[in-house]
Amino acid sequence: MRAADPEVLSTAGGGAVLETRGLTRRFGGLAAVSGVNLTVAPGEVRSIIGPNGAGKTTLFNLITGAVAPTAGRVRFGARDVTGLGPADIFRLGVVRSFQVSHVFPRLSVWQNVELMVYGRVRSSGSPFGRPRVAAGEVRARVERALDRLGIADRAREPAGTLAHGDRRLVEIAMALAAEPVLLLLDEPTAGMSAEETRATAALLRGLAPAITLVIVEHDMSVVMAISDRISVLHRGEILAEGPPAEIRQNRAVQEVYLGAPAETGAGGAARGR
Repeated sequence: MRAADPEVLSTAGGGAVLETRGLTRRFGGLAAVSGVNLTVAPGEVRSIIGPNGAGKTTLFNLITGAVAPTAGRVRFGARDVTGLGPADIFRLGVVRSFQVSHVFPRLSVWQNVELMVYGRVRSSGSPFGRPRVAAGEVRARVERALDRLGIADRAREPAGTLAHGDRRLVEIAMALAAEPVLLLLDEPTAGMSAEETRATAALLRGLAPAITLVIVEHDMSVVMAISDRISVLHRGEILAEGPPAEIRQNRAVQEVYLGAPAETGAGGAARGR
């Protein structure tokens, strides 16, 4: 794993990897995210859930610099990253996947993953700077990521020819190859079969504590199985926060998202859209 910038990840003594305070984004008169306070500990798996339109993707956009906040702050470890662009935040070790597939369809699986490695190791002074690692190390990172996702045998295939579930695995491999400190995944199991979903959930759970994960996911069986803590967004605000068992029993969460307790059951398998 790549050594983290000590200025960024000074988390000794219980410090957070990710912290937002009063994070707000308005679009005209609409507050898509309003006063969100979020604290994610090192090695934690945090799930963000909520109905469609709750502000989950906007929250990801604010954390990763894709959208500037109207108010509030974002900290990554010891560093205030409010106002930094996506490229700068990516170089600090915050890596994100998207709800919609972002693979390069004409490039091979290998080339897609390799691009992420080079993007992460370029010198910070210029996007055209010389890589900080040798070609052999880049190759090793790609191989490790593909092996971990179980898609090494498809490395030479064009990514665009893969089934949707396999493309999602390629995207996760791309993210892992960038060796993130904080990994944000937007609906990583969307479009997967039940078997693929179970395997991917187990893989994601196994990434912690080496990597801190924040996941937006609608499949409640995945959320309940892998999360250390869950934050529930509703109308841009944090409605509830806590461990899976507590969230499952929360009456307000049941009313706005999970449905009646009998529908979620022991497995919490309700799926909201």
